[in-house]
Amino acid sequence: MSNSITNVAEAFSPPDQEAEAPEGQPRLLIVDDISDNRTILKRRFERRGFEVTEAESGLVAIDLIERNPFDLVLLDVMMPGIDGMETLKRIRAQKSASALPVIMVTAKSESDNIVDALEQGANDYVTKPVDFAVALARVNTQISRRRAEQQVALANEGLRKANEDLERRVEERTHRLIDANQRLKEEIADREELQAKSQYLAYHDSLTGLGNRLLFKEQLDEALRDVSVAPHPLAVLFLDLDGFKAVNDTLGHSVGDLLLKHIAAHLRDLLPSTDRIARLGGDEFAILQMSSPQPTSSTHLAERIIEIVGRPHNIDGHDVTVGASVGIAVARPGEMSTESLLKSADLAMYSAKSEGRGTYRIFDPQMDAVVQTRRSLERDMRTSLAQGGFELHYQPLVNLQTKRVTAFEALMRWDHKERGAVPPSEFIPVAEDMGLIIQLGEWALRQACMEAATWPDDIRVSVNLSPLQFSKGNLVATVVSALAASGIAASRLELEITESVLLEKSERNIAILNQLRELGVRISMDDFGTGYSSIGYLRSFPFDKIKIDQSFVRDLLVDDGSLAIVRAIASLGVSFGMTTTAEGVETEEQMRCLNLEGCVEVQGYLYSKPVPTSEIPNVLAGLAHGPVLRR
Repeated sequence: MSNSITNVAEAFSPPDQEAEAPEGQPRLLIVDDISDNRTILKRRFERRGFEVTEAESGLVAIDLIERNPFDLVLLDVMMPGIDGMETLKRIRAQKSASALPVIMVTAKSESDNIVDALEQGANDYVTKPVDFAVALARVNTQISRRRAEQQVALANEGLRKANEDLERRVEERTHRLIDANQRLKEEIADREELQAKSQYLAYHDSLTGLGNRLLFKEQLDEALRDVSVAPHPLAVLFLDLDGFKAVNDTLGHSVGDLLLKHIAAHLRDLLPSTDRIARLGGDEFAILQMSSPQPTSSTHLAERIIEIVGRPHNIDGHDVTVGASVGIAVARPGEMSTESLLKSADLAMYSAKSEGRGTYRIFDPQMDAVVQTRRSLERDMRTSLAQGGFELHYQPLVNLQTKRVTAFEALMRWDHKERGAVPPSEFIPVAEDMGLIIQLGEWALRQACMEAATWPDDIRVSVNLSPLQFSKGNLVATVVSALAASGIAASRLELEITESVLLEKSERNIAILNQLRELGVRISMDDFGTGYSSIGYLRSFPFDKIKIDQSFVRDLLVDDGSLAIVRAIASLGVSFGMTTTAEGVETEEQMRCLNLEGCVEVQGYLYSKPVPTSEIPNVLAGLAHGPVLRR
């Protein structure tokens, strides 16, 4: 600066008239090549609350600006080396006018310098000699403006960030809404799909894909309404697979399920599009035949079904053969409701099964009476079992060599208060069909053991078993419980089975037989010789006894074939070390012939009819004197 320090000092206003620095200590850079000028300005500005830094040249100023933040630069125009204008250019290359205000200090005569400086980016100017009050005011103004612009910039930045945040949140919210809407659409689609699946499952069989009982009933309802408006032929066919249970028992339920699917497909392919088919459950199917002459169409269809179902089926590598029993009910306008038509077809099917299976029957009102009789019998059997209406009678088995009674066979009897004595041949098959034979068999086993406990210790008790007691009962546990409750030795109990026990689930059933043998119980093969593979069973299990069926004993003296069979069985007994017992012996001649052929034991009316346990002492006493024909 060319002016003297005195001139500068004289130009300053009194301290009490000067404004203070803006709030917050501002940083001021004074650039002047004259040290005294810098010192005076520094002192005066520091008194007003400024933090002042000095620079004696433009280069020093540029360096300081690069390394330190300043609020304003007070820059002298005339300096040696890099003058104020060049320094300003370099400052503006780094900092904008709003980022770092620059006030040029120039002489009043240097108007060109002022214009050039303003064009180069100077914010303001002060003239020499410097009036400090003016300089302070202009410095404060620029700093305040800078701070205001910074506040505005900060506010704008805040607004920008707020706007960006708002946009981000709006975008996120939009994405969430889009995602929520998409999820809602997916949930609705899933729910609709689930409802469709539920609807399908509610009306269809999951295994075969055919309609189920509910759908079939609705289809029949609709068909009967149509018949009532415009009469036309209509028939319902019920079919049940014959021998399906044996498939499940021998090959397993997985093969049984495949067989059902296989047969269902054949049945579906057999029908025209106008007919309806459903799987009612288990191995039962129903067909609704419409718009075909009746009963010729339904009987023809039944014959085709029986023929197709009866063919051998290759299922999972197994050759499987089953049959079909078909019941037919033809609708008569005004006479048939849905329930009565279904019931009639069911009764006709039941009649077909009762009459030999593998056939069909058309509903006849008399069938209903037969079924009602059967149901009444079933009801009475359950009641009698609960009320102790069954009892056991016993028939002796006699050793032909010692002439002594070795055992008594327990035979079930049912004396109904209204029906009278119901033959076992009538109620035993019914008990097996309805599953009651398991409870009856358990009762008979426990009762026989309890009553045998009152007999001499050298006499055994023989109890017949049903195949169902092997497949569905808890046979071993029942035997253990019966022996424990009665207190008799296991060796005094004989269990009689038929070959069907070995035919169905033979491995499992043989395992059960082995468990019973391990207990000490004796096992007998009943009705030996009547099956197609009886001899093979003797190799499957070491029976204690084989019983010759009474059909061979009955014709023993008049039929050489029966005699040959008896002789062969007796020889097998000797070979396998098994006792042979002949059933149905009624005459001395039969007894003597059996003795000659090597039979060990005999049983029949020659010795005694089956008697209640209370009469066993009399039977034992009577047989001590030899066999007497007892009716």
